[in-house]
Formats: sequence, structure tokens, C-alpha cells
Amino acid sequence: MVEIGIYGACGRMGRQIQECLEFDDEARVSVLYDKNGNLEELFKKSDVIIDFSSPYGTNELLEFSKNNHKPLVIGTTGLDEKVMKLMYNLSKSMPIFYATNMSLGVAVLNYLASKASIMLKNFDIEIVEMHHRHKKDSPSGTALTLAENVAKTRNLQLQNIRISGRDGISGERSKDEIAVMSLRGGDIVGRHTIGFYEEGEYLELTHNATSRATFAKGAIKIAKWLIQKEPKLYSMNDFLGI
Repeated sequence: MVEIGIYGACGRMGRQIQECLEFDDEARVSVLYDKNGNLEELFKKSDVIIDFSSPYGTNELLEFSKNNHKPLVIGTTGLDEKVMKLMYNLSKSMPIFYATNMSLGVAVLNYLASKASIMLKNFDIEIVEMHHRHKKDSPSGTALTLAENVAKTRNLQLQNIRISGRDGISGERSKDEIAVMSLRGGDIVGRHTIGFYEEGEYLELTHNATSRATFAKGAIKIAKWLIQKEPKLYSMNDFLGI
């Protein structure tokens, strides 16, 4: 039985992972950690730790991991370069999986979008993401990952070409710019659309998440897989073998 510690246990995803583990025959909850918890107990009693907390929480988790190596599955979004660098350095000593979205469908969406951006090299690219009213960061980490992937395939630096809004007389669209737009409302779990637009035709690829259980089940599958791996920073492509 795989002992899974949940870091950020009181959040929406933390609670969803708990619910999914109740019906899992191969894994169970070892420790539920929130901001008042005991990190030493979390690491001691867990084979692997799943983190859906906050940028501050993930940084705290990684800092503690410097002297307490343990496989980590991290799905927190909105991480800055400093935290990402810390994660990468730690992955030299312990297996860490990081993804802004734990959905297998989103992984395939990223793969297809990268291929399309090459094959449709003269098409304009725009991305729209929709989430519930409670989501704190925007654009979503998934939308930014999509944008980074397609920009990379075209040998572009996303920070130089990303547009997050248009208003008034904004001028014509430049050739290379990629817009990443965010909509918020209601209880939308997640919708991501990446469009490729040319005169006379366009192609849109859309992924819809209808339940948070999708992400929770994905994270649990990845956690089981990760405990057998060597130190490295793993991605969804590693998990899927693509």
C-alpha cells in the first residue's frame, strides 16, 4: 500500500484527492497537512507527497525537502522563477514531478498544439481559458504552459510576445504575438481553447474538465508511478512517454 501525504489538505484539490483515495485499493492517505501541520510527521509517514497548495506553501515544502528527500508531486500554479529553480536543483537528489495540470487530456492537448503550431506556421495563435470565480491566479498555469510550448516550437520567447488584454485602439495584431485571455465565473472547473487562425480557415482545440476528480485521479496515478523513479524533474510527457 502506497502511503500518500497530502500537502495543502484543506484546499479544494486536497479535499478531492482525499475523496478519491477512499476508493483506491493501492494507496491511502498517510498524513493530511495544512498550514498548522507537522512537516516532520508528513515526511516520516509518507512514501510520496502530493502538493496542491500555494506558491508560498510550495516554497516552504521545497525548503524543508533540502534536508528531507522525498518524492514530490507538485501541481501548484503561479510559481515564480526562484521556486522553479529550487525545484530543479532539488530534483538532482530526489524525484519530483511538476505539472500545471494533472489531466491526461490536457497533456495530449499540449502535444497536439505543439504539432499544430509547426504545421500551421503562418497561422495566428490565441488562447482562452475559463475557470470558476474562486480561482486566484490568471492566466491559469495550464494556459501559460500551452503558450510556452507553442512559442518554443516557433523559436519565440513568450515573455516578449504574450498579450493578456486588448482595449481601445490597440492597433493591428502583430505576426508573432500570442494572446492568453482569462474568463472567470460560476463553478467552471476548467476550459482551455487554443486556436490557430488564418484567412479563410481556423482550427480550435479545446479541453473541458467537468470534475476536479480528473486532476485528483491523475495526481494519484502519478504519485504511484513516481516512487519507483530516479532523481529527476519529471513532466507529464515523461509519465505518458511522449
